Amino acid sequence: MASAPQPPLPLFYNDLMPLNSNDHASWRMRPSDKAKWLVGQHAVPVTADELVQAQRDFPIVFSAGENPVPLALMGLNEGVNVFVDEEGRIEAPVYLPAYVRRYPFMLVKLRQDSDDLSLCFDPTSDMLGEDGDGEPLFVDGQPSETTQRVLQFCEQFEQAGQRTKFFMDELHKHGLLMDGEVTITQPDLSDQPFVYRGFQMIDQDKLRELRGDQLRAWNQNGMLPLIFAQIASLELMRTIFAKQAEKGLVPQQKANTSNA
Repeated sequence: MASAPQPPLPLFYNDLMPLNSNDHASWRMRPSDKAKWLVGQHAVPVTADELVQAQRDFPIVFSAGENPVPLALMGLNEGVNVFVDEEGRIEAPVYLPAYVRRYPFMLVKLRQDSDDLSLCFDPTSDMLGEDGDGEPLFVDGQPSETTQRVLQFCEQFEQAGQRTKFFMDELHKHGLLMDGEVTITQPDLSDQPFVYRGFQMIDQDKLRELRGDQLRAWNQNGMLPLIFAQIASLELMRTIFAKQAEKGLVPQQKANTSNA
């Protein structure tokens, strides 16, 4: 009998395993100055809590499809990340989204009949293991301070995820999402403009049409500044494009479609 299809793993993760004191009593978290999981990743999820910080470094767009999420663009073309080298070293001071910092851990619902979440990790990551230096994950059979900090961070990430869902639901409810398109002209690179699509963004015309009481409510609950952060961040599309050009990572096609 064929087995049931497994749901796809989240971005960055190759596998997921529950962390427990029996199997991982002697495991450690190894120090690293590289984020290899970022190499070649051009779009990374961000939470609503991070939009104001993230928009200083990245264009923020929303994914296409029925359940869009905010994405920080670290490159405009699939397979391109202008902020890390081939080894995963961060090349310049930049805000790292919580989704990046959470890896290789995440909270997972292991049973469909329960809402309980368990701390899991990607066993293919070289950040964890039995050998070498690093902070222990368990001490005397109990979660170490390191593991407790990881758990707290993952819990905070889940809470931010709920606030992000509310943010996205409000945008959808008021019809503020539209198909995005950005055209960048670089005469020294091509006679034809580079056109990026495949994402969503705030419809500023519809935003201007909203009732004053709705805008006032969003200003009071903190949502309005997040909307303006997303809009302002799109100015960085050309900055990211310029970084790609400096690295020789601009495609040769006359036009390109982003898969953000």
